[in-house]
Amino acid sequence: NSWQSKTMITINKREPFNWHEGLTVAELLAAKTYTYPHIIVSINGTVVPHDTYAETLIPDEADVRVIHLIAGG
Repeated sequence: NSWQSKTMITINKREPFNWHEGLTVAELLAAKTYTYPHIIVSINGTVVPHDTYAETLIPDEADVRVIHLIAGG
């Protein structure tokens, strides 16, 4: 049905992002141009292992957190 509302996920509690069936963590990071070397991603409170980003699917209406780790001293 074309009248249905668009499905969305939320990134970092503030940024809506259009969701589609089959959206992976790797695809989301590429779309957002997140290229930091040390990124942690969680979906609905569960941390996603970095080596599974390409196959980890993001469900509709998910709360996605993308955290860039920064070394300091």
